[in-house]
Amino acid sequence: MIRIALVGSIGSGKSHIAKLFKFPVFNADLEVNKIYKKDKKIFSKLKKKLPNFFSKFPVKKQELITAILDNKKNLNLITKIIHPIVKRKLVNFIKNNKNKKIIILDIPLYLENKLNNKNDIIVFVQGNSNEVKKRLKKRKNYNIILMNQFKKIQLPIEIKKKKSDFIIKNDFTMRTVKKYVKNILDNVLNERSSIRYWNNRSFSERRP
Repeated sequence: MIRIALVGSIGSGKSHIAKLFKFPVFNADLEVNKIYKKDKKIFSKLKKKLPNFFSKFPVKKQELITAILDNKKNLNLITKIIHPIVKRKLVNFIKNNKNKKIIILDIPLYLENKLNNKNDIIVFVQGNSNEVKKRLKKRKNYNIILMNQFKKIQLPIEIKKKKSDFIIKNDFTMRTVKKYVKNILDNVLNERSSIRYWNNRSFSERRP
């Protein structure tokens, strides 16, 4: 099985691109939302640690936002509670798809939480900065302070790029993105044995 992980900044288009690979996708954000809606044990843990912010099950998004904005330490606390459950779901996802040729990992803190294996293919999604800002501002719960809090727990962009095997320069046009995805898959499937020779390159570039 080949594991392809997408990394990048918030709003860069990782989740949309993940679907274009046409292989099973583990979307950590969707899994987290399910946990908040269905896992009463997680709610109890959150309420115990942050009783002033969580009233009754299920966990509400606005309660999370309020808690995170109130104290920067709360985001780390919430992450520590949620992360083990997400990791368990990831393990189950991998087991359930063990016979697939490729799986796609769409996990915001993939590198930060050291979820990467040495043979994973890491793809950095670089969104057009102006377009990313426009898209973020259209989100229902957009808050610049909240975005900055999330950025603080992520690795710097340059480090993510350095650790990546491919870079997708996302201009948010379907034609361009599909071309990147196709070329990445062609390279991965046809030349899997030499994949580690790529580093910090877009799909058309390769180290000699």
